[in-house]
Amino acid sequence: MTRSCHAMSSGWLFIVAIGLLSGLPAGFASAASNDSYDGMLSLRAAYDQQQPDDQAAKSEEECDEPDQRQTGSYYDFLCTTKCLSGDWGGHRTKLEEHGVKFSLILTSGTFMNFKGGLDTERGVINSGDVRANFYFDLDKMGWVPDAFVFFRAKTSWNNGVRRDTGSLVAEEWVYGSGGDENVYVDKWWYGQRFLDGKLEFRIGKLLTPADLFDLNAYAKYPWDQFSNANLNQSPIVPHRKALGIYGQWKMCDWAIFRAAALDADQTDSTLAADVKRALHGGIRYIGLAELEFQPKFSSANGPLPGAYRIGGWYDPRHKTMIFEDTLGGRLAPRTKNNDMGWYLSFDQLLWKETDKSDCNQGLGAFFRYSFAQKNVNPINHFWSMGAQYQGLIPDRNKDVFAFGVAQSIMSSTLRDRSNSGSDRETIYELYYAYHLTPWCIITPDVQYITSPGGIGDTRDSLLGGVRVRISF
Repeated sequence: MTRSCHAMSSGWLFIVAIGLLSGLPAGFASAASNDSYDGMLSLRAAYDQQQPDDQAAKSEEECDEPDQRQTGSYYDFLCTTKCLSGDWGGHRTKLEEHGVKFSLILTSGTFMNFKGGLDTERGVINSGDVRANFYFDLDKMGWVPDAFVFFRAKTSWNNGVRRDTGSLVAEEWVYGSGGDENVYVDKWWYGQRFLDGKLEFRIGKLLTPADLFDLNAYAKYPWDQFSNANLNQSPIVPHRKALGIYGQWKMCDWAIFRAAALDADQTDSTLAADVKRALHGGIRYIGLAELEFQPKFSSANGPLPGAYRIGGWYDPRHKTMIFEDTLGGRLAPRTKNNDMGWYLSFDQLLWKETDKSDCNQGLGAFFRYSFAQKNVNPINHFWSMGAQYQGLIPDRNKDVFAFGVAQSIMSSTLRDRSNSGSDRETIYELYYAYHLTPWCIITPDVQYITSPGGIGDTRDSLLGGVRVRISF
């Protein structure tokens, strides 16, 4: 049975409604068509068959190779193009063939704290960011063998609902925690590879989570995976966005060692290069090192890839031993530097639906744990775990359904000497990433936070909303 044009177009009206809620220009999302609903289903099926199923969500810096089938109706174009702006008459493909890649990505979230926490009166809060990513393969460009340059410009608006919940970290990490910022240089680096790619070095304004350390296939990108910061990284690891140097050694097909040193004193992450702090005065750098193993376990439907990481960190900054009794301020608080800690991060594909080598539809799971010294860090232990299923609903091969739990256990020294109500904060998050088109992902998200802020007598918070990610 076919449906009328009015009924079929309701799907696109839904996009417009989401766009309005998320602060998107409606022109990005609206479209009209006289095609049948069955025609739309066939287009979706053709798209799913052509797309390889990656183990994890791709980096938000990437935009898939442009679709060359940009003929026919505008509606066909919207259903098949990888990026909303298309292939620019073939110029986008030509640029990529010569080593130049560009992507423009908008992520917007509309969330509300429904119950508990500190405040339920502010209502719906919209926040988001726009990122323009530029990648130059200097080898393909004929300039420098095995070298590359990456550059990102970013703008953002609003913060999310964290002030309403009182949580330790942002419930809308990155896209909902940047505040109101004009366009600035978010990160950049020059990279060089040696020995057929076995060695890689980067220097520039680096970002440690999501890019370099404490990664996880199923829990690292807030744009279309978990939204809460504590389900994408460990709050104990001293992650940075600052000037630094990074090195990676691919020891063999299944083992990688990586290390980095980043400026410990940069406080304004919107600065493109805080040279004054990084290279003058008391020079201090935070160090991170990590060893990753990538085994593949056999199964009836082919190899099951996984990654098992163990890492450590060093922080030279002076931290106040705030949990010591200063006798009402009569004693000067002591400080301690050279802090250290360690972490684990595991992810594993547990079951595959098919035996296709490029298909990772099925069930995957993840786990994190980290430790920090309790006398100078308010969080002593942290763990998180969860699972995702890609392709749970028939014919929805790209969609992801996931659930995760994260817990920050507060320092016993803090509880004994400073705040007897200090306990632990636990986060539960459930989301469904709906791939409406190759360029648009809509993700309903629900979170429940017990003891926000790690204080036992605070009200538990229930919040939820929807994220929209559009690749132009």
